[in-house]
Amino acid sequence: MSAIRVMVVDDHEMIAQSLSRVLGDEADIQVVGTVGSVSEVAHAAVRLQPDVVIMDYKLADGTGIDATERLRSVRPEAKVVLLTGFADDGVLLAAIEAGCSGFITKDQPATEIVSAIRAAQAGEALISPAMLSRLLPRIRKERTGFDPGLTPRELEVLQLLSQGLTSQAIAERLVLSPHTVRNHIQSILPKLGAHSKLEAVAIAVREGVITMGPDRAVHRGEGGA
Repeated sequence: MSAIRVMVVDDHEMIAQSLSRVLGDEADIQVVGTVGSVSEVAHAAVRLQPDVVIMDYKLADGTGIDATERLRSVRPEAKVVLLTGFADDGVLLAAIEAGCSGFITKDQPATEIVSAIRAAQAGEALISPAMLSRLLPRIRKERTGFDPGLTPRELEVLQLLSQGLTSQAIAERLVLSPHTVRNHIQSILPKLGAHSKLEAVAIAVREGVITMGPDRAVHRGEGGA
């Protein structure tokens, strides 16, 4: 299996280089380059073709959210992990809406960043279920009448994803094999135009495919609008 191509975006060169050295020690990770500003991100992404981007939130000429939006306009398949100094709800909600795969705080050890890169590449959502349930109802609704054509089973899987369940937990809940659940997720993502589980859930909530209730998501037409 080829190494995960990682781009580091941080305007502190020393931090970027230090992180690059740590990540470079991992056999399955290849740091393809570092970027120091929002203005450089899109061009660098086209040139470097990263699979995963570690994105600092505070940059000299803007935020990691601004940079993520530019990045995804030229390389939407890249997974973005936001690196932030604190877990502010407003920042994290903006990160979800921009299409980030999740976030990791700067006080986490380097091993957690390595794990986050692998999880992001696998399409996992890097956010706790409690935080996800708190933030999803606050996503801006922009219903366009978009119908992704999901099957009833795919809607069921998507609902459980919105609760922060892992593929293994969904398999156990629905009495399916993990392989079957993965197949459902791989079918859901392109139908929603998403590249990760978190992005799929965010799009589904924004478009009203699922509606967040007090403690669970409901399908459109089954108690939601």
